[in-house]
Amino acid sequence: MRLLVSRSPQLLKFFGVNKHQFRMASMLINEPKYAFLKELGLEAENKGVFDGKWGGSGPVVESVCPANNKVIAKVRTGTVAEYDTAVANAKAAWDHWADVPAPARGQIVRQIGERLRQNLQNLGKLVSLEMGKILPEGVGEVQEYVDICDYAVGLSRMFSGKVIPSERPGHTLLEQWNPLGVVGVISAFNFPCAVFGWNNALALACGNTTVWKPAPSTPLIAVAVTKLIEDVLKENGHPTSICSLVCGDVDVGKAMAMDERVSLLSFTGSTPVGLAVGVEVQKRFGKVLLELGGNNAIIVNEDADLNMVIPATVFASVGTAGQRCTTTRRLFIHEK
Repeated sequence: MRLLVSRSPQLLKFFGVNKHQFRMASMLINEPKYAFLKELGLEAENKGVFDGKWGGSGPVVESVCPANNKVIAKVRTGTVAEYDTAVANAKAAWDHWADVPAPARGQIVRQIGERLRQNLQNLGKLVSLEMGKILPEGVGEVQEYVDICDYAVGLSRMFSGKVIPSERPGHTLLEQWNPLGVVGVISAFNFPCAVFGWNNALALACGNTTVWKPAPSTPLIAVAVTKLIEDVLKENGHPTSICSLVCGDVDVGKAMAMDERVSLLSFTGSTPVGLAVGVEVQKRFGKVLLELGGNNAIIVNEDADLNMVIPATVFASVGTAGQRCTTTRRLFIHEK
């Protein structure tokens, strides 16, 4: 028998299905076509806070596919109080992580990169499904995380400091770089995986712990990535709160900007919000990394090769569905 699905409450009641059950069944995660979501450890409703254990008591948000406006799955977000716990746990884990030798930290980053490689296609599909960019770009974004892991592994064996002569007989001055502490990462919806990866791999290699607040519209990729990292840390006997996650709204981001326990805050997003974040962090003399929007132009000279200019302009304008910090918005073209 084939059942024609209807949202009519009367029909749903007739077939013994309540509205909640219908909405859960109609989510993309429950369709065979999207089986890769469950392969990544995702569920119909996911916990959006990880501080060494999974939780969350904030509002439930629906992750919606922008291509068809269908709900992929749900995420239970975190509160400011749960953020406070996550930072405290990340800070406590830092006492352990900072004492791990840099090359050994690099080995953990290498394993994270390997775990990402093993799940490259599935994670790329999730990025494409949740954010809306085409599949090759979704896979390419995850590959960027893999590549920065490779870079960080090499870096973990290359930390160096100067040996400086001292005016005191029998003494030498040594320069040594020390980790900062907790690094907060507020990532944007348009690169829901790579932006965190750039920060996370380098922070871990340098001996820092991280607390990640993803964009509210792309929480599933954050949950999936954190699950992979959790497995690696657990398998190696390290505190899993080294890489904590708090899915939340503006209140969580504001708390992170004002939190003196967050030694460095990385923010990716709009210029106006980035300005506000930078000012807030500066009030407490914290360190900040800002990757903000731009208004980019392509200059086309008289002797330009149009066979190169035209496809480059198309991709620069509409790549990543036009949602990119470096998206081309203006053309300056020679009048000839």
